[in-house]
Amino acid sequence: MSELSYEQARGELATVVEKLEQGGASLEESLALWERGEKLADICQRFLDGARDRIETARAARDS
Repeated sequence: MSELSYEQARGELATVVEKLEQGGASLEESLALWERGEKLADICQRFLDGARDRIETARAARDS
């Protein structure tokens, strides 16, 4: 699987959360959704951490 963009990961994560909130899935399906959601959340967090690092670097360069 190729790496998802932040927007793709966020969109899929929202879909996963919606499906979990609706209920009705089997335990196995719910666990699979939960695991996918955890992976998607990690992808999103990596993008956000990278963005924060870039902003801090740009601010430091501006201030020096």
